[in-house]
Amino acid sequence: MKLKDRTALVTGASRGIGRAIALALAEQGAAVAVNYRSRREEALAVVKEIEAAGGRAVAVGADVSDPQQAKRLAEEATAGLGSLNILVNNAGISDDGLIYDAAPNAWWNVMKVNFGGAYHTTHAVMDQFMAQGEASIVNISSAMGERGWIGQSNYSASKGALNSFTRCAAIELARFGVRVNAVLAGFTPTELVEEVFQRDGGKSIKRQIPLRRFATVEQVAAAAVFLAGPDSGYTTGELLTVDGGFSAQLGIGRP
Repeated sequence: MKLKDRTALVTGASRGIGRAIALALAEQGAAVAVNYRSRREEALAVVKEIEAAGGRAVAVGADVSDPQQAKRLAEEATAGLGSLNILVNNAGISDDGLIYDAAPNAWWNVMKVNFGGAYHTTHAVMDQFMAQGEASIVNISSAMGERGWIGQSNYSASKGALNSFTRCAAIELARFGVRVNAVLAGFTPTELVEEVFQRDGGKSIKRQIPLRRFATVEQVAAAAVFLAGPDSGYTTGELLTVDGGFSAQLGIGRP
């Protein structure tokens, strides 16, 4: 177990990619604080699954877009499991639509969770991370943060901000032994992106992916665990893309 005696906080961990990350971290020996905003029962189910496998976990409710709640989240996670070593900023929302049709505050609602949440939670753990001299932050971003897509302007902007934040935070924290990296997930069927697949079940999108298949939450989680653990000990400021080759191509990748 590569993460034995480590303690992780995973935001937005009651379902989807966050849930898969929490379970994967626990499988490698980490104690895990499972954050949720409103899905308490689902978060408790994740905790129960970790404990049934012999691990340690707690569920902590907090809206990470609020800096005070993010601060409380870090404090309660620490009180419940001990000093934190790993932070995975996964909490996110989407509000897809054309710029012309979008409500004036659509960009802000997405930005304050997807970028603001990571900013607040990172700030909340910095004191203990810097004091330890060794810790890891993994931001769950998206290939959309580096590319354009119709109807994704606010989401792409929020993930682009998160990518830039990842690089800057990595530079600031490197001298304290704190590594900061991001996973840029491609199309991964979860509740967050279900609208994208509504038209034809995602067949038209799948044809544009070189590997011709979508990512699984477990594959994204594996990348996050790698960046959180000792195997990436000399990696910081990196944006690790897990998208089946989607963003490596020009256009749709064929004439």
